[in-house]
Amino acid sequence: MTTRPTVIGAGLAGCEAAWQLAEAGLDVLLVEMKPLRRSPAHSDDGFAELVCSNSLRGAALSNAVGLLKEELRRAGSLLLREADANAVPAGGALAVNRKKLSASVTAALEAHPRVEIERREVLTIPDDGAVVIATGPLTSDALAADIAERTGADALAFHDAIAPIIDGASVDRDKVFPASRYDKGDPEDYLNCPFDEEGYHAFIAALVAAERAGLRDFETPRFFPGCMPIEAIAEQGVLAPAHGPMKPVGLRDPRTGRRPYAVVQLRKEDVPGTAYNLVGFQTRLKQSAQKEVFRSIPGLEEARFARYGAVHRNTFLDSPRLLDEALRLRTAPRIRFAGQITGVEGYVESIAAGFIAARALASELLSEPYVAPPPETAMGALLGHVVRGEGGRYEPSNIRWDFFPPLEKRIRKRRERREAMAHRALEALDDWR
Repeated sequence: MTTRPTVIGAGLAGCEAAWQLAEAGLDVLLVEMKPLRRSPAHSDDGFAELVCSNSLRGAALSNAVGLLKEELRRAGSLLLREADANAVPAGGALAVNRKKLSASVTAALEAHPRVEIERREVLTIPDDGAVVIATGPLTSDALAADIAERTGADALAFHDAIAPIIDGASVDRDKVFPASRYDKGDPEDYLNCPFDEEGYHAFIAALVAAERAGLRDFETPRFFPGCMPIEAIAEQGVLAPAHGPMKPVGLRDPRTGRRPYAVVQLRKEDVPGTAYNLVGFQTRLKQSAQKEVFRSIPGLEEARFARYGAVHRNTFLDSPRLLDEALRLRTAPRIRFAGQITGVEGYVESIAAGFIAARALASELLSEPYVAPPPETAMGALLGHVVRGEGGRYEPSNIRWDFFPPLEKRIRKRRERREAMAHRALEALDDWR
């Protein structure tokens, strides 16, 4: 006889956790506070809402996150199944129609006979029973305060930013050109807004001078490097964006036959291209400043904004001190954490944390031995970062190759080395499964 577990939060990690528990044969309660209450970054009522971007990043196995996606596919991940089913063209990356993904994940969980869904805000951790807390980095104030009291630690935090989305019909197609970097994928996957040298420097000057939105929680914000606002990148040096989000490498303007000085890439939000995301243009500029500055980008002079960029505070745990290898709170093992609140960063990493937490809990409730994913796998390497850290202050991180144990045989070429590590990982995953 098992006790029904509760999953709090229906983001990526919570949805994956609830699905895995149900698929293991357990009845599960999934609690989500939307639509009664939303975090500052959420706008829709569906589950698994993607906030920052519609991209799950690189697809190749020579990319650590590409390997993590493939492991999740092979292990039966709901979120990867639905992401693949709702993919939109994105060159060498996996990007999705975020509304269709949310709708399909919501429908799958609503239809599962072992999943009961309650729409309410959880103010405190339930007093008994197994619990998976997957409320993400935007955990509500009341629940975050209860977590802090139970862990005996102040929550850590950094700031995250999201990029604007514009109406595809408002892009001037005479000034942009379709192309993916190095001709990967369909040329129509991305639209490119080209800058000459003079136009680029004028744009950067306007960007740096533009008015920022205030931050209520912090005087001096800490940003996760992968979501650094474009204006903060520009403040690091006038050429920093041209070597970062605005780099022109791998692109050639067919009208000039030359590589632009810099570009702003627009990635499709859906297959028809009714909306586009400004790639790498996370921002904390005021909305009025976004209109003024971003409409100076070639091709976006008449841009209509479907969503403005914004910044929000992300909260995470000091997981190496607080959590064990099954993602249980050491001082209260019936409580588990999953997703970005553990300090993993990125959509796929959040899904993986939900998967791992659920598999560990299912083993416990079904009186089966729990074996953590091997460290050679991407899931095991990510788990190792969460529960052991790297020494010093714990920082949120995407999956990285340096989390993996080295190969027995040294391989000098980086791509060949990573491909060998990926092959080793998938073999270890098959043995683990």
